[in-house]
Amino acid sequence: MTHQASTTRRDLLKLAGGAATFAALGAIGTDAARAAAPMLGVSRPSVYRFKLGNFEVTNILDGYVQGNGPHPIFGNNQPAEAVQAYAKSQGLPPTKMENVYVNTLVNTGKELVLFDAGNAKGRMATAGKLADLLVTAGYKPEQIDVVVITHGHPDHIGGLMEGGKPVYPNARYVFGEAEFDYWKKGENIAENRKANREQFMQVAVPFGEKATFLKGEGEVVAGIRSVPAFGHSRGMMAYHIESDGQRLLNWADVANHYVMAIQQPEWHVSFDDDKEMGVATRKRIFDMVSNERLPVVGYHMPFPSVGFVEKAGTSYRWVPASYHFNL
Repeated sequence: MTHQASTTRRDLLKLAGGAATFAALGAIGTDAARAAAPMLGVSRPSVYRFKLGNFEVTNILDGYVQGNGPHPIFGNNQPAEAVQAYAKSQGLPPTKMENVYVNTLVNTGKELVLFDAGNAKGRMATAGKLADLLVTAGYKPEQIDVVVITHGHPDHIGGLMEGGKPVYPNARYVFGEAEFDYWKKGENIAENRKANREQFMQVAVPFGEKATFLKGEGEVVAGIRSVPAFGHSRGMMAYHIESDGQRLLNWADVANHYVMAIQQPEWHVSFDDDKEMGVATRKRIFDMVSNERLPVVGYHMPFPSVGFVEKAGTSYRWVPASYHFNL
């Protein structure tokens, strides 16, 4: 009994040693396999589709740009140190920022309505992807029935043409009348917007002959109406979208940053053509969407760029949508 027990113990020790060796070899092999996996780089989602009543809404990431900021882009009527300190208090880098460009496509069941045309291809390496991503999202540029230009800044009109030809050849075009007239007339154009005006003349004005021009709360198609939002540009329009009792506001560039522009609406934004009017519009729109609990899509909100604005004391804050639109 004793001999058998001793042998059993020796055998167990051998087995244990073998198992440990095998485990060690397995671990080495696993580590080697892990080390052999290549680095793949950052992967960003670029298409998000959801239902709004009987409509389908698709947000598409045309691209992004990274650079210095938030000051003086945001809070350029504030000391740089104050803006940087505020960014840091919100968990953001004090001297670096990212700006995204997000286009919204609405399928009403009768028409495909695209809001803005994104950046021109080649303007920057990380943007100008809209036309290609439309295909990824399941559409073709020639299927677009209506292109709505919220305003005439380069990141909204640059993708209207490529190689001198319309990217969306079968579409009709919609502009706010005040916005179109401002750029076309070319009066009182600020020095930093003169190249912008030349671009507008080249890529947007040619569509004027077959365009619809909206004043006030005009209709694009059934269920989509304009909402004046002047300030960021001289005649920018936001758009109210409604289907089967469900509502959404595409506010274009009412806010260009989910923290700086929303939590500090009185801070001037360098992109705004009329800075005080931009402040007034932000407050008016923020009050409307927060009071009505109206969801928002925004061209420069963090992708997938749909959420809500809530009142926070005497200010506001951006609340990203969770699974609200997935149910």
